[in-house]
Amino acid sequence: MSSPVRQLFGTDGIRGEAGRYPLDAETVLRLGQAAADVFLSLRCESSATHEWPTVVIGKDTRQSGDMLEAAIAAGLNSRGIDVRLAGVIPTPAVALLTRETGAAFGVVISASHNPFGDNGVKFFGPDGYKLDDAVELAIERRLLAERVDPPKEPLGSAQIGRTGPLEHAADRYIAAVRATVHDDRELFKGFKFALDAANGAASETSEAILRGLGAEVVPFFKLPNGLNINRDCGCTHAEVIAGLVRETGAHAGIAHDGDADRVLLCDETGSVLDGDELMAIGAVDLLERGELAG
Repeated sequence: MSSPVRQLFGTDGIRGEAGRYPLDAETVLRLGQAAADVFLSLRCESSATHEWPTVVIGKDTRQSGDMLEAAIAAGLNSRGIDVRLAGVIPTPAVALLTRETGAAFGVVISASHNPFGDNGVKFFGPDGYKLDDAVELAIERRLLAERVDPPKEPLGSAQIGRTGPLEHAADRYIAAVRATVHDDRELFKGFKFALDAANGAASETSEAILRGLGAEVVPFFKLPNGLNINRDCGCTHAEVIAGLVRETGAHAGIAHDGDADRVLLCDETGSVLDGDELMAIGAVDLLERGELAG
């Protein structure tokens, strides 16, 4: 049996030109309401016992991110859900913080490697993983209904959700990444990395992680202005990081995309390492440390 055709959700959430349907403020507000309705109904069905439900929202550096963040937060608040804003932060950080904080779900406002004029919205479940297709379809159907009706029992003023910052969000993510290598402050001692942050979500975090592990870092494309994300930089421009490695004499190069959910690496000669090579390197390392399963 073929899967139902989805009109809005693609493989990585909803994407499009910011300011135009479905990434206009009104539709994104209604998306927040639709997502809240679906999650609250699932919560009731599973008899989950949370206190006041919360949602974590993170974004990349696109100029339209503020508008979309405010819109979806308003939709969630109108359904009684509190929102915690992680600010500009990598997509994997939102997944991590959603799980660590016990949030009902997480929201990322980003269009990944796309130009700044695009944007998108995607959701993580409480486990920090991408939503099941069935849940996305339920949200889409709710959104595409003739109208998103208010709850049968309208919220009182004291039940409306509130929006505030998620304190130390970036620091918590940085600490979690370092912990994966036991926060070894000398792991990269003597190593120099050229880092292309794509003027995006990793403009601060990746440099901090590497320096905290003892590396010398030569950063590039880390001054986002809302319009320059992914512009002639980042992991879709392998030739840029390759040239920067050769220019700086770095031992390796690292390039992200706009929301830092992917990475491109190259060696000291500027030769790009593909995914198979990276997995092999990781597997050998785990094997040598006795941590390779199977």
